[in-house]
This record gives sequence, structure tokens and C-alpha cells, in this order.
Amino acid sequence: MTRRKRYAILLAVLINYENMAKIIQQDNKKTILDSIQPGMEIRVHQLIKELTSKGEEKERVQVFEGIVLARKHGKQTNATITVRKISNGVGVEKIFPIYSPIIAGVEIARKFKVRRAKLGYIRDANQKLKEIKK
Repeated sequence: MTRRKRYAILLAVLINYENMAKIIQQDNKKTILDSIQPGMEIRVHQLIKELTSKGEEKERVQVFEGIVLARKHGKQTNATITVRKISNGVGVEKIFPIYSPIIAGVEIARKFKVRRAKLGYIRDANQKLKEIKK
């Protein structure tokens, strides 16, 4: 075997190893995203691109923490979650596409006991949810 062939094989192995690492990371992210259900308190890390005063594009991560009110479209590529939080006495809701590259990560903070798939009743009254003990 020539030196050039050995080098090509080694390069192919390294490229496959890097691709496998990326695939494993994506699979771990998908398992967390698939386990999100209404009644969970989560932190969504969202990538935001901004323009500076010099006209340069800057990227940062913004965290949005709140309770999941609804999950729509199951495991499809256009699946979304609705997250609600109260900021300065005002209710704020955001709809996140789950499998979007804009979402850098999701952390599950707490789980609450709920009996419904859509928690719209939390919007109206100041409802308290019972936390699930671990």
C-alpha cells in the first residue's frame, strides 16, 4: 500500500469520526426535545443575530424560561412548542419550532402534574400547578 492510499484512508476515518460525533450530539438533542410535554418548566436557549453599530453581525444566546402550554405536530419537522412566562407582571408567550437550528438547547427545570394536552386555562387565572416529586 502506498503512502498516498494510507493517508487517504486515515483522512476518511477521521472525517467519519467527526460526522459520527455530530450525529450523536444531534440524537441526544432530539431525545430531549422529544420528551418535552405540557406542564414542564423549561429553559430554551435561542440563537439571536444582531447588527452592531459598525454593521457587523453578532450572534448571542438568549434564554427564555417558562411553562410549556402546548406541543403541536408531534415529531414532525414543523413541530412547535408554546412556552409562557410572566415578565414584570405581564404574560409573555413564545412559539418555538422544536427542530429549528435557531434553538441552541433546551433544559428541563421542573415537571408539573397536568391532566391535559393543552394548558390554555393557565392564561386566564393565576393557576398553581403541583410539582411532581422525584
